[in-house]
Amino acid sequence: MAAPGLDVLFCGINPGRWSGAVGHHFAHPGNRFWKALHLAGFTDRQLEPAGDRLLLSYGIGITNLVERTTAAAADLAPDELRRGALSLERKLGLLRPLSVAFLGMGAFRVAFGRPRAGPGRQHELCGGADVWVLPNPSGLQAAYGLDQVVDHLQALRRFVHDGRSCAGGLPGQRALR
Repeated sequence: MAAPGLDVLFCGINPGRWSGAVGHHFAHPGNRFWKALHLAGFTDRQLEPAGDRLLLSYGIGITNLVERTTAAAADLAPDELRRGALSLERKLGLLRPLSVAFLGMGAFRVAFGRPRAGPGRQHELCGGADVWVLPNPSGLQAAYGLDQVVDHLQALRRFVHDGRSCAGGLPGQRALR
């Protein structure tokens, strides 16, 4: 679910079984994406996965690195993630969002060959968009609590809404590939 000219295109890893079954992003009841998105100030109320199309009215879209549904992201082969990165770069070049936010550091590291990438804004561009790497909002991720996920999302929101993001990036930024 994306459109041209968004402020942020969130990029999940791939649909889990629950999301794949219902056809909506971050649909598992244990996923904290919708709650964290609201708490971070991206939406004026907490949306439900079935209302994911409403995100477009907030200048937000969602996509995945890999479209194949799996029980866990660990079920994806590294080659699938790398192919997904190439496909995503093409999509970003067409849609031209200001920022792309990857929700899952491990998948980002593998997909883009950045083994030491940490959370936050990266120094590279992807398809002309500023790149952010954020913790995975899945409830299975014990490394980051809800407050930490919200903090990272708030940093992204401030960046986008303060007008510091610009299509084509900032001086010194380079493409991921």
